[in-house]
Amino acid sequence: MHHELARTDRRSFLARAALGISAGALALPTVVGVADAAGAAPPPMAADAKAGLERLMAGNARFVAGHPICPPLTQRRAALAHGQSPYAIVLSCSDSRVPVETVFDEEPGNIFGVRIAGNFLDDNGIGSIEYSVAVLKSTLIVVMGHSECGAVKAALENVKSGAMPPGHISGLVRALVPAAKASETHSGDWLHDAIVANVRENVAALPHRSAIVAEAVRSGKLRVVGALYDLASGRVRLL
Repeated sequence: MHHELARTDRRSFLARAALGISAGALALPTVVGVADAAGAAPPPMAADAKAGLERLMAGNARFVAGHPICPPLTQRRAALAHGQSPYAIVLSCSDSRVPVETVFDEEPGNIFGVRIAGNFLDDNGIGSIEYSVAVLKSTLIVVMGHSECGAVKAALENVKSGAMPPGHISGLVRALVPAAKASETHSGDWLHDAIVANVRENVAALPHRSAIVAEAVRSGKLRVVGALYDLASGRVRLL
């Protein structure tokens, strides 16, 4: 019964949030009560965005050095059955070579992952991010691209030759073409520059596309940063 009530409250939150955004009237204090009603887990272990970012980067340093400290997860799994309080949200690529928790040497429950090929924002991804900000009280958003991104490569090929992959893959490419075009005349490596441009464009766009994110950033409760993961070294670099 408790889980049914929690699910009902969360569905209600999402419905009310959608109405509030469309009316332009949603403010973060309005959803605080909803978070309480949803049975959100206790505050995240990182006190704020600064501490959260330091924790992520320290975990990545351990991963790069080959000295992870993430413990066996059986007990952790059992604890998470009763709730979650992720301190960070990471928007990353679906690429199988970018395992976010592993890259940051974090246990399940600490990172709210949003994944799509090309790590760009769409309405469903924004809704997922808003949920973690408003209900789960996450204080940090990391938009993380990665080297040799196949989705960005496809966007570059489209700009060069007009080639478009079949099916719904084309929608991914269209979303990444602006970053490809914006970096086309740069003097550096076009692929690398386009990957970086895509991250920066989405970092800048997020507060403009989400009233929930914008209010949390304005009030100092949330920070949005960009990052780049290098497949060869395993290192995450902040942009």
